[in-house]
Parts: sequence; C-alpha cells; structure tokens
Amino acid sequence: MKLNDALETLGLAATAPPRALSGGDMAEVWRIETAQGAVVAKRDDPERLAGEAEGLSALGDAGSSLVIPAVMGQVGSWLVMEALEPGPADWTALGRGLAELHAPCEAAHGWAHDNACGATPQPNAPLHDGRAFQRERRLMPLGEACLGRGLLSRSELARLKQVADQLEAWLPDQAPSLVHGDLWSGNVIHSSRGPALIDPAVYRHYPEVDLAMLTLFGAPGEAFFEAYWQAQGRERAPADWPRREAAFQLYPLLNHLLLFGRGYHAAVLRTITRLEQDSND
Repeated sequence: MKLNDALETLGLAATAPPRALSGGDMAEVWRIETAQGAVVAKRDDPERLAGEAEGLSALGDAGSSLVIPAVMGQVGSWLVMEALEPGPADWTALGRGLAELHAPCEAAHGWAHDNACGATPQPNAPLHDGRAFQRERRLMPLGEACLGRGLLSRSELARLKQVADQLEAWLPDQAPSLVHGDLWSGNVIHSSRGPALIDPAVYRHYPEVDLAMLTLFGAPGEAFFEAYWQAQGRERAPADWPRREAAFQLYPLLNHLLLFGRGYHAAVLRTITRLEQDSND
C-alpha cells in the first residue's frame, strides 16, 4: 500500500510532500504535514510494527512524565504516529521520567507477546526469576544465533553460557519494571514538550536494561544519573552498578553482532571477560 493511501485510510490529508527522516536502520521513516497536524509514518514488517504500537501504548499508559508519541493507527506495513517538535535537551527530566517508568511491577519478567529488537525476534515468554529470563530469553538465544552464523565460536559460546549460569550467584532476584527495551540515544527525542521515547521493544525486566543501553553507545551525563538515582530514593548508584551495566550490555552487543557482523565481536568478548573477572574477584 502507498503512503498516501494509508494516510487516507486513517482520515489524514497530506498538505505537503513527505520528507524522509534519517536514523532508521531497519525501516523507512517519513514526516508528513497534514491538515490534522504533522505525523510520522514508518514502513516495516507489519508484525514488528504491531509490536512497536503496543509498546508505545504501554509506555504511554505507564504514568511517567516522559512524552510518548500517540499512535494514529497501523495500516498494513505503515505505522502512523504524531510528530514531535524539537526542543532543548533536559537530561534531568529524562532521568526523573525514566525512574518513574521503572517503578516495580507485580508481574513476571517478560511480556504477553513476543516482539522485536530492531530486526531480531525477541522472545518474551514470562518467567518469575529475572536471572533465568536474562539467560533463557536473552543471552543464550542470541548467543546460539551468533554461533549459527559463524559469529561466535563454540568456545566463546561456552564462556557466554558460564557467565549466564553465574547470574544467580551475584544478581539478586527482584520485581521487574516496564522497560523501553532498546533505549539507545537515537530513541530518545528532546522534544518541545520534554524528553520523549520512540521505537520501543518493551517488556518487564531489570531497569538496568535501559540504563546499560543508554551508556553503551553514549554518555547521558551526571545530571541524568543524579536525577534517576534520586528519584529512586538513592544518593548515588548502587555499589554493583558497574557489574550490572556490563551484564545488561551483553544482550544489545550480541544483537548488534548478529545484525551488523563481526565489528562487534571484540566488544562482546571484552564484556564477557569483564564479567568473568568480576566472578573471580
């Protein structure tokens, strides 16, 4: 289906030609001015788009102060959302809002449906133990997928399994939080209404999932972390934050290895080595 047909199905009338937006590795993204206001249209696999729409709805219903773009609707391979206007960066507000989003839930780790992180299918079948969820739904499925494509050796997969099997030895089990699931800096929008989140891959798990992703490919800065920890009732980061950061960076690193190739191989092995060293200390 063409973009204009999708817009018309949703009752939107374009007033100017669509403008391509950058930043989408897996999908084409357009901004369109319409008589009903500016919208963003994303074209991708319909099942992945349905998961994204569900994630945006869940984030919007979570009651945090973060801005979540409203979904206008999905028509086949098109997902149409409200457009956000740019504004100044407010890392303090992002930290505070993310801490609000990360309030503990009375639920299992996981999600009612599988979805995707980028183009990678993301299994979310719930488990009550977060360590088991991280091992069985995140680390090992991706490690085995990388082995199947020749991106990890059998000995490297065995090292990954050993790290995953040791989670119970140091990582406390805890109630999960709703997480964005793919919170790299490109999925944070500094809008005129405040910090906003886009392109989610939501589920319920340890909140460090989002923090570790933010620090993996950037540095949100001291103001962000001060606001985040304070909103959680802490003076500073917990003592085991560096170890948790490394543990929760393994999944996105494995995903990048799977999606983009051996350029991420060294980073995966460095992180495994760091966790092995922590276990030996």
